[in-house]
Amino acid sequence: MKITISDIAKMSGVSKSTVSKILNNYSGISEETQKKVQEVIRQTGYQPTYSAQTLAKKKTNVIGVIYAGKLNASLNHPFFVEVINAFKQKIGSLGYDLLFFSNEKFTEDGEDYYARCRHFQVDGCIIIGGEELEPSIYHLVESEIPCITVDIQLFGQNTHYIMTDNVKASELVVDHFYQLGYRDIGIIGGIPSSIVTTQRVLGFRQTLAKYGLNVKENWIKYGDFYKESGYRAMKEILQTNYYPRALFVTSDMMALGVLDALREQGLKVPEDIAIVGCDDILLSRYLTPSLSSIRQESRQIGEKAALTLSQIIHKEEAQSVLIEPDLIIRQSCGGKKE
Repeated sequence: MKITISDIAKMSGVSKSTVSKILNNYSGISEETQKKVQEVIRQTGYQPTYSAQTLAKKKTNVIGVIYAGKLNASLNHPFFVEVINAFKQKIGSLGYDLLFFSNEKFTEDGEDYYARCRHFQVDGCIIIGGEELEPSIYHLVESEIPCITVDIQLFGQNTHYIMTDNVKASELVVDHFYQLGYRDIGIIGGIPSSIVTTQRVLGFRQTLAKYGLNVKENWIKYGDFYKESGYRAMKEILQTNYYPRALFVTSDMMALGVLDALREQGLKVPEDIAIVGCDDILLSRYLTPSLSSIRQESRQIGEKAALTLSQIIHKEEAQSVLIEPDLIIRQSCGGKKE
């Protein structure tokens, strides 16, 4: 027979509310009463239901995970896999479970993210930024629900963001190219409307200007963070009158396509074109030549997102953070031989 909180109350000779308060660590209950109730709980093996605990504490210890908008770099992209894994481990150590939300189809009555979060009574949300965000995302981040956003800057009363300093990432690459003697430098960005791409191209332009180098617009191309788009962008660059001597490809996945296009053309890396990618995925170090890359500290981003979200939930002081990138120098940029 299943033991209920009413049974525990009767066996202990106290009210249900007293049992509930003891289960949820409320103060104001005498030590004698606590010991009596806890002994009955021990003898019966009673376990409070999840719904009863939630109702008493007004907390579910559940965090919503939202991949917002159109994600070209989605669940299977190495960077986001590492971010979510680090987030899961850190937020799990703080006592939370994760609930993944689908954005493929909303119900016909117009339910949005905010309504769904209220329905499932999540304590907070992590939002992974994509393109063409649904309007309901803005409703959520402007609500009372604690939110942390990754790879996108959204603002609200209980919302902060964690992302790589993308302007700095481009600065590191162009600085390195310049120090190696390269003056003809191009870039392949991601989706043009993406804040990440906008910041990386801005950093690229600003650093070229710092050195008095001209920006050649036909050497600025865009892709979608995946291999095929890198291949197409490189083909477009190679169709120009002359091509850059060094190229920042803002995704290692796109860099794989760039390398294929260069091989087809009979061009060598770094002898003909020096390449630096971005994300420092595991495969980068095993390519021939090994791929220089901007390392986004994905584990640090995930862990920081978890800690910041916990601070927002507990109404502690929290702030948005830009994470410093790191340039990993390998063979493809001509700056190091491994």
